[in-house]
Amino acid sequence: MNKVVVIGSNSFSGAHFIDLLLERTDCGVIGISRSPQKNPIFLPYKKRDTSRFSFYQMDLNENLNEMMELFDKEKPDVIVNFAAQSEVGPSWENPEQWFRTNCIGIVNLTHDLKDREYLNRYVHISSPEVYGSCEGAVLESTPYNPSTPYAASKAAGDLFLFVLVKNYNFPLIMTRSTNVYGPHQQLFKIIPRSIIYMKMGKKIQLHGGGGAIKSFIHIRDVCEGIYKAIEKGGVGEIYHLSPESGYSVRGIVEMISRKMGLDFDQVTETVGERLGQDARYVIDSTKARNELGWKPRISIDEGLDEVIEWINHDWKTIVQQPLEYIHQP
Repeated sequence: MNKVVVIGSNSFSGAHFIDLLLERTDCGVIGISRSPQKNPIFLPYKKRDTSRFSFYQMDLNENLNEMMELFDKEKPDVIVNFAAQSEVGPSWENPEQWFRTNCIGIVNLTHDLKDREYLNRYVHISSPEVYGSCEGAVLESTPYNPSTPYAASKAAGDLFLFVLVKNYNFPLIMTRSTNVYGPHQQLFKIIPRSIIYMKMGKKIQLHGGGGAIKSFIHIRDVCEGIYKAIEKGGVGEIYHLSPESGYSVRGIVEMISRKMGLDFDQVTETVGERLGQDARYVIDSTKARNELGWKPRISIDEGLDEVIEWINHDWKTIVQQPLEYIHQP
């Protein structure tokens, strides 16, 4: 890799991947996001030497021409795209906005990129949500069965990318990770939100009692998998990045409450299930383990400790941030 563009650099995963690139490589790194750079508590790479990093505020839907001019000037050999409308629940309210970014935005971007000879790898960050409820052995070849507007919009964008592979040999590599977590995550996500609410004395709402099974995986393990996919992955291939088993949301919150010395029943309450909530979210990552030599290394116990430590360390700043999801069209 000589020069890497990270689209969606303000995202949780995008910011951590930039952190890995600055630690692991000597390449130039360009970050692109539609919003200004976030508070440093959400950008782990800010603790490193950023002399090889440059940031551009551009919106995939509004500034595609300027984005392509930047690419043609910089000639990146790798583009990693994390950009997406990524929240599941709110996608029911304005589904057209999810399709605009996750489908139409991807179509417009990659249609222009398909003719750029300088591009050796386009890594697209997809989602296992496209499979619907993940029961049994969910492989990369499992048929799509989306159950939410978010999942349907991601599936539509993914399908177009494979059309480009078939007809133009577009240098696509796709990854799908399960429930990513770690320090510097958005505060409304279940793990940081649970820790924050416990510290504030607020009750955590468990949808459907928290019975849904999720495959929580540390963000560093995911970034390692993406890096290995760039190095060793095949064009047109999909790689799952996931642990071997899942935990119920309830079980995760119970672990956190024990670590914080609190009574689980006193800090939680059961509310109704979310519309379209998949009962189980466990996928098979054998392909990535065998072909890329990847496997997750950070245990859930160690990972939860990291998030608690981060929140305690940056508590004065965190309590001044919005704790709920704020939608940006």
